[in-house]
Amino acid sequence: MRRVEHIMGFPISLLIDDEDAPVEAADAVFAWLHEVDARFSPFKADSEVSRLDRGELETGELSADLTEVLGLCEEYRVATRGAFDVRLPGRGLDPCAMVKGWAVQRAAELLATAGVRTYCLNAGGDVVAAGRPWRVGVRHPEHADQLCTVLELTEGGVATSARYERGDHILDGRTGRPATGLLSLTVVAATLTEADATATAAFAMGAEGIEWAAARKGCEVFAVDAGRQVFRTPGLPVAA
Repeated sequence: MRRVEHIMGFPISLLIDDEDAPVEAADAVFAWLHEVDARFSPFKADSEVSRLDRGELETGELSADLTEVLGLCEEYRVATRGAFDVRLPGRGLDPCAMVKGWAVQRAAELLATAGVRTYCLNAGGDVVAAGRPWRVGVRHPEHADQLCTVLELTEGGVATSARYERGDHILDGRTGRPATGLLSLTVVAATLTEADATATAAFAMGAEGIEWAAARKGCEVFAVDAGRQVFRTPGLPVAA
């Protein structure tokens, strides 16, 4: 089963490799992701995030999901000493850097609950997969038609933060300026929540983010800094 939809501003593709997988499982995945976009997008005036940002909601009135997301955002803000921050001065609340990986990981859990064993869910290049070895290419940060490496992912998530798609869109919360110390940074972790948040947070930290990400339990890292030097952790699951 293969299905693709455009949600949250990027294509999300689902490939299920189980012959007996129920169609309803894919329906649940995309329904959930559409729900997340409606509830958590800072670009939709009636979303829960926008209402919170305008002061229309008190902390005690927030949904359990948004409370969880904001708690994760705070965890990474503290861990990066402010480099990762969804509440930058002069800007509205924008938890998108956390929501994407968290939401897609939750979608993967819906698949598992439905009995789907073998799948690959790709959200704009960030991947969560299970059931068999899947090959995941890491794009060259300067040449769109080339790969830096190919990873083998059997269970877990892989996410990349980079400047090549959206320019200098990741800001260092300590300065409010674009983070420019890295060209790209990829993280492999047990969940896409961890992989995506760690990749974004480390990129916001600049060159020091490589060591920070590599030191996080269960994370493997592939990075290219602004000087085009390549770094990789020993346990990175590079495909043969």
